[in-house]
Amino acid sequence: MILQENPPADEHTYADEDVGMHPDELQQHLHRVQLLLAHSHAVEAADDEDDSEAPSIVLPAPEHVAELQAQLDALHPADVAYILEALPLEERCYVWNLVKADRDGEILLEVSDAVRESLIEIMDPHELKAAAETLDADEIADLAPDLPREVIDDVFKSLSSDEREQLRAAMSYDEDSVGALMDFDFVTVREDVSLEAILRYLRRFDELPDHTDKLFVIDREEHLVGVLTLEMLLISDPDKDVSEVMRREPRVIFSPSDDASDAARAFERYDLVSAPVVDRSNKLIGRITVGDVVDFIREESEAEILNQAGLREEEDVFASVWDSVKNRWAWLAVNLVTAFVASRVITAFGGSIEKLVALAALMPIVAGIGGNSGNQTITMIVRAIAVGQVEQNSLKRLLKKELCVALFNGLLWGGLLGVLAWWLYENISLGIVMTAAMTLNLLLAASAGVVIPMLRQRLGTDPAIGSSVMITALTDSGGFFIFLGLATLFLV
Repeated sequence: MILQENPPADEHTYADEDVGMHPDELQQHLHRVQLLLAHSHAVEAADDEDDSEAPSIVLPAPEHVAELQAQLDALHPADVAYILEALPLEERCYVWNLVKADRDGEILLEVSDAVRESLIEIMDPHELKAAAETLDADEIADLAPDLPREVIDDVFKSLSSDEREQLRAAMSYDEDSVGALMDFDFVTVREDVSLEAILRYLRRFDELPDHTDKLFVIDREEHLVGVLTLEMLLISDPDKDVSEVMRREPRVIFSPSDDASDAARAFERYDLVSAPVVDRSNKLIGRITVGDVVDFIREESEAEILNQAGLREEEDVFASVWDSVKNRWAWLAVNLVTAFVASRVITAFGGSIEKLVALAALMPIVAGIGGNSGNQTITMIVRAIAVGQVEQNSLKRLLKKELCVALFNGLLWGGLLGVLAWWLYENISLGIVMTAAMTLNLLLAASAGVVIPMLRQRLGTDPAIGSSVMITALTDSGGFFIFLGLATLFLV
């Protein structure tokens, strides 16, 4: 007996999703959309000259609307999402209204979180409900945090009992867990069925669930018994039973509470396409696919880049000024404080700078090189933590290694700068101070680059958040203090 948890989706009306679009071709579509919208601005400007009292409405000319809509209908939802993200808010809203309603849900899943918020704001509750109802339970769970509560309640009531249970389960898991990534669209088989029977059944499908590389073998209580790969299904004798060719011990099995980062590493390590997800009783409850993992890795990478720069969240590049200010102010405030501290350090050595003006020209070099070195170190450590290569017991070993690297670079590049300072200012003592300050600041940067992310990890916070801001602040203040302090002791 063959069981299918969810029937395959209806055939898409847009371009075949398995046929990728070349980036240049996608750029041409975007350029064409922008040209159509830009033409509307030209028409608007001409109209304003004729009637200064006319309202300002930026819309494509009627003869271009059909062409614009035809382009959108032919594109994959991910490509439509790309175009929407590249348009200013007013034009984005107009293009969004041209998208067919039955594709809203798929496109909302593809756009960035920030752009999704801007689209949801202009949609009525019944439009949001209709969009959500076109999605599977796991996809609705992904969209749920951005939807109004009343919309989620209405969608929940419209689902079947099985779908309600799936949605409830998907929404109960932590955001960074396997349960939040898994989907419920898969094919299961029994081990006492012949391969020929399975092949006949699969031919009744319009299409298999995405990323289907194996069928899951279960018993009558839906416990996972093994997996039947499509390769073995195709190359084995059709008269054989599933039990004769299936793999009884799947290479990787996940629990819904497993960390999504661990799952991503397993997919990379074992070149997986899909893997089963089971509960504590070994009952098959879902699967995780390479598509889910790739999306998770991309989102994690983007979040890490934003966190290192001190941004609180992903930002729509066409967001309002106020939204951008709210996203950026926190770490800018921290940076303001640290910059003020650095300025006070310089002020404290104002007398030394007045006596030896060369110090003012050389001290930014010490601080800048230290900041760059610290960012290199902290980037390597944060990445190692992210991929699970570093534990807390590695702190001493990593610190020793990075200090050795910093010492070598300090003596090499600090020595080079010291010779250059000696040549420019004809002062050998200044050159020695330059070398010593550079070396000490690089040692400080290396220490901070290792300790800061490791300490944040131990405290249970994201090691990447504000890392570049903190390391730059430390190496600036520290670099100024070390260089000007040494200069005061030995030169002034």
